[in-house]
Amino acid sequence: MQNELRPFWNRIFSFNWKFGLFLILLICIPRFFLVLHANSSGSYGSIGLIMVISALAPFLFLGKYGRKQIGITKPSKYSWLLIAFASGLGASILLYFLGEILYGNSYENWYVYIAKSYKIPPGLDQHNKAILFVIMALTGMTFSPVGEELFFRGIVHASFAKSIGEKKAGTVEGSAFALTHISHFGLVFISDQWSFLFVPAIIWVGSMFLVSKMFLIVKRYSGSLFGAIICHAGFNLGMIGCIFYGVF
Repeated sequence: MQNELRPFWNRIFSFNWKFGLFLILLICIPRFFLVLHANSSGSYGSIGLIMVISALAPFLFLGKYGRKQIGITKPSKYSWLLIAFASGLGASILLYFLGEILYGNSYENWYVYIAKSYKIPPGLDQHNKAILFVIMALTGMTFSPVGEELFFRGIVHASFAKSIGEKKAGTVEGSAFALTHISHFGLVFISDQWSFLFVPAIIWVGSMFLVSKMFLIVKRYSGSLFGAIICHAGFNLGMIGCIFYGVF
């Protein structure tokens, strides 16, 4: 019987829900507080680092067989990559309109609050705004889609699925993904003080849970984590586009 874990880790862990919980605690808790610190300090370099660590987790812990089992393989249906990108893009635009309808240009609107971290200079001309948008879009379509999908829909989901099945595993990793994003919006730092926006946070967390389900569905139908990464990249592109050309 082949083992998902590398021989060194196989002596310490079994590839099951306990290992998945260990990974969530190891990555998500530090990430949560690093994002909060970044929101208050304005220094976001540590966020890129935690995404890199998340992306490396499958390669650090899993052997070749394990990486294939979690979806690090070629897509079986390439047509789903286009569907994935369009689905992610569409979901982010729908979330933008929901925020606009409910909260307008206030900080209770998730995209308005997240836009603070982009530090878009006021009065920026269209040419320089487009350049900044491209830079932010390329960054947003790379770091978090790769890091979060390899981690959440990859190694974490598979470890739980082996113990409790695919459906329940999707609920667990989707919940972990959604709750982790409270640090991005929900628990907010405005005017040098922390506040918890209860109702907007519930909507945001619920939206992130549904988005995680979409990423998982795309992974399943495309036959690869690459499908989930593409879908996530489309979502981030839509969000950044809405922030640059909708919010501002």
